[in-house]
Amino acid sequence: MKMFAALPLLLAALPSPALAAPDPYAARIARLLARTPLIDGHNDWAEALAEKAKDARWTTSLETLDPKAYQTDIARLRAGKVGGQFWSVWVSADLPALQQVKATIEQIELVHNFARRYPQTFALATTAAQVRAAHKAGRIASMIGVEGGGQIDESLAVLRAYKQLGAGYLTLTHSRTIAWADSATDDPRHDGLTPFGEAVVHELNRLGMLVDLSHVSEGVMLDALRVTKAPVIFSHSSARALCDTPRNVSDAVLRQVAANGGLVMVNYAPQYISEARRVWGAARSAEIARNNAPPFGGLHIGDPVAAKAALEIWEKANPEPVATLAQVADHIDHIARVAGVDHVGIGSDFDGVGRMPEGLGGVETYPALLAELMRRGWSDADLAKLAGENILRVMPAAEKVAASMAGEPEGSGTVAALDAALPAVNP
Repeated sequence: MKMFAALPLLLAALPSPALAAPDPYAARIARLLARTPLIDGHNDWAEALAEKAKDARWTTSLETLDPKAYQTDIARLRAGKVGGQFWSVWVSADLPALQQVKATIEQIELVHNFARRYPQTFALATTAAQVRAAHKAGRIASMIGVEGGGQIDESLAVLRAYKQLGAGYLTLTHSRTIAWADSATDDPRHDGLTPFGEAVVHELNRLGMLVDLSHVSEGVMLDALRVTKAPVIFSHSSARALCDTPRNVSDAVLRQVAANGGLVMVNYAPQYISEARRVWGAARSAEIARNNAPPFGGLHIGDPVAAKAALEIWEKANPEPVATLAQVADHIDHIARVAGVDHVGIGSDFDGVGRMPEGLGGVETYPALLAELMRRGWSDADLAKLAGENILRVMPAAEKVAASMAGEPEGSGTVAALDAALPAVNP
């Protein structure tokens, strides 16, 4: 009986949740992100809404969305303490060129729609000063990145029109090699940039738009770094030394990015973060081809049910490796060591990738990544650079270059004219 009588006193002596010490990382992160806007270089929410919500994308509530369908909504952006976002406007590189232009303009308009419908949440921004003003006012600075050089349809005039509509960067290619630049994930045709491609970089500099080198071949990276007058960015790429895909950035290029004053914003996509996941993906693709490779090969050619069943058996025997938040932090650490802490940022690729690393399932998780880096010894000053100060250094640098080029005429010329002297290449 005495034992039970003493139990209330014992329980009272234990620390209650209300009296427990606050999480030191949460407090530090809150202070940090009150001073510096957390800016993500790449989020595909606009394209995800276009694909999944169709015509309802213009009117559907963006406050809270099904987390099984979307990695972004307003409630989660607020929980993640997001201060600025480059919204990617991506369209398939397989579309005819004019359709790409139309779809790009529609997605740009959708980003404008965000700001019109939710003016207390989003503020359109094209300069670093506007980003800081939006953050000070408690709004999410909304910038625009055009994700693919094919989306300008070989026209510098179209590029200028995108600038007028608020675009802040152009990714020189997406998944396909185009007439003037090689993609990292397609066969090379030009050994980098053609003369027209160099003219695109020059025009981006003149306009004050950022040159984005995610998705491009290493040859294009090197050519762009040679030609550009302004710092470049990689809006969503990671370290090739840790995951050996050409979509990532080699140490040699990282050192050139540092010399250029540019920035690599780390992508979360598992196939670019985890080497085991990258190898597994290649093996899975090979298994798909082995079972059903049109038009002539495949063990189950012409029998999609059997091919699907065979793939399921393979997947059960070969489970997908899981990428983790810690691995994303490893890429950030590596880029900071090789290029310097002034040259690394965050470019998640949310809503552009179906499955994210454990611990980074949606836009609410940025504080968890910052906490992991704090545990590794990152200072608040260095975390501020990662979170936003680095991109807020690059943007004014590009603006300054544009001001210095203000007297130059608008870019002109076509692929046919500028690249006419090039030797013929195999398609």
